[in-house]
Amino acid sequence: MKRCLARLLCLALCILSVGAPSAGAWGAPALAGGVIRDLESIEQALEQGKFARVVSHGKRQAERFGSGNAADRYASALYRQLAASALTEQERYAKAAAQLARARQALGPASALSRRWLREQARLYRAAGEQERAIARLSEWLEAASGGAERRDERWRLIGWLAREQRWQEAAEQLDSVTAEGAPADDHRRRLALVVNLNAGRMEKALGELAAGLDGESPASDWRRAAGVAQRAGQSGVAAGLWDTGWRLGRLERPDDYWQLLALHMAGGTPARAAELLETGLAEGRVVRSGLTLEQRAAAWQQAGDIPRALAAREALARHTQSAHQWRTLGQLAYAWGKGDRAKAALERAVALGDEQARQWLATL
Repeated sequence: MKRCLARLLCLALCILSVGAPSAGAWGAPALAGGVIRDLESIEQALEQGKFARVVSHGKRQAERFGSGNAADRYASALYRQLAASALTEQERYAKAAAQLARARQALGPASALSRRWLREQARLYRAAGEQERAIARLSEWLEAASGGAERRDERWRLIGWLAREQRWQEAAEQLDSVTAEGAPADDHRRRLALVVNLNAGRMEKALGELAAGLDGESPASDWRRAAGVAQRAGQSGVAAGLWDTGWRLGRLERPDDYWQLLALHMAGGTPARAAELLETGLAEGRVVRSGLTLEQRAAAWQQAGDIPRALAAREALARHTQSAHQWRTLGQLAYAWGKGDRAKAALERAVALGDEQARQWLATL
């Protein structure tokens, strides 16, 4: 920021030193030779670190020329820029920004230097911790700036500033503007876009960004995050698919990941896949054969609408637990699915175990 202010001043002085035709290209009026020499001497003092002198002399000369003609006002603006540069070197950022504001006022908003100083004001206010003013000045600069990489970079800067202030909706609007330009973003900017979309509640956009970046080398945390975003976006089936892909690729290996995969398939409309995973786990001994796991398998086949497998799983559960309740449930399901003989056999087992409800059901068959 300090070097940028100095470069702008050097550029302005170089323009003035080569005469009015070049100065006119910037809309800069010609200055008297004595004024130019004084500006150059103050610039040398700035380079020598004589900051207090630069500030006092620059402000005094700015006041002197501030109410004159166009050339005087231009000189006043340059003196204020010198003062701003010295104040910046002293880390008095807010005061430096105030000097640039007055310099811009002297030149008017249409001046090329004034527009550049507007951006420097934003950075100075940011350095001073005056976030609201920094955001306002940079937003103003973006409204007036033409297209290209420079404006794109500054828009990303503004998105970052807005995100740090948790102004998520404004950041999302700026993100839409920079995305519309179609330029590719680096990893840092993609992460920033993800954070903005997540916090702005734009889950589908966030999910698209996450899913596009996933591959076989992506860490488990990325797969979990993508699935979580899908869930928050109300896309449970996508969440299950993402988690299952991460599981198949060996990125999600923890026991908790397995049970989460089952839950996602049950919630995501693919219960048959959950049942298949349980079948495999039970067959390979990776899942303990308990009343809980057998009931999960039966519920998965039942939700999938696979009647033969659902009844077989429910019977295996009843045999494992020898629970009157489980035998009665098997009988009721068999009856509902038109399997009368199987329903009668299951209800008789429930009655034998003392279930009175099963006795009433059996009486209706």
